[in-house]
Amino acid sequence: MKAAAQNTGDQETPEFKKDEVVIHVKGLKKDFIDKKVLKNISFDLKRGENMVVLGKSGSGKSVTIECIVGMLKPDAGDLTVFGKEVTAMNDDELKQLRMKIGFLFQSGALYDSMTVRENLEFPLTRVLKLKDQQDIDKRVEEVLDAVGLLDAIDKLPADLSGGMRKRVGLARTMIVKPEIMLYDEPTTGLDPITSREISELILHMQKKYKTSSIIITHDMECVRITADRIVVMDDGTFIAEGSYKELQKSANEIVRSFFTETT
Repeated sequence: MKAAAQNTGDQETPEFKKDEVVIHVKGLKKDFIDKKVLKNISFDLKRGENMVVLGKSGSGKSVTIECIVGMLKPDAGDLTVFGKEVTAMNDDELKQLRMKIGFLFQSGALYDSMTVRENLEFPLTRVLKLKDQQDIDKRVEEVLDAVGLLDAIDKLPADLSGGMRKRVGLARTMIVKPEIMLYDEPTTGLDPITSREISELILHMQKKYKTSSIIITHDMECVRITADRIVVMDDGTFIAEGSYKELQKSANEIVRSFFTETT
């Protein structure tokens, strides 16, 4: 799935409504052959909130967000996004939904043969169908400036560092102003300094574009910087929820193990 977009290039950032729920999940279950991956997942994501899903590899984190965008169909449970049941959507409705959701891959998913400028123009011309080159140039330069890479506009991905590619990937996703962002291990493979920069950038983009985000990670520095709320996942279930400081003091051995190296 490539970076997603809103269904109109001129739509303004939505006004905040107090405690508005943009994603509602209740009793979500998903099996693969003889393995129960999601056993009973329930949570709400509120408008403008950064929710971190913390868990080890194979705990079901990525499957959860793939269900949210309709890439996978859950076996049971309720799953609504913007008040609409995802599992009841037809192909056109799913397409419209995905145009409101940005997805940042671990790799950044850039097109190697395109310059940074061309990578960012792609969703504007192919998804939003924009034709005014002056408007396109303005949007590209604005979002690159927001991630601190305006001077890399005509470089190829191969000429960028791993951290720079992450920044361009985030810029390409944000250029279409998604209402929801899904981050899948955004700091994987980066050195500590670059990881921190990406984490701080996620926080900056949340404030600038008023996005609601789910951040999947096991990078505790990323968790500390970005999370408004943390849910801890283990073996297909949520075993704890709270703030960073609250979970640091958890009596649960699994939860406490994530914080061992940071306390």
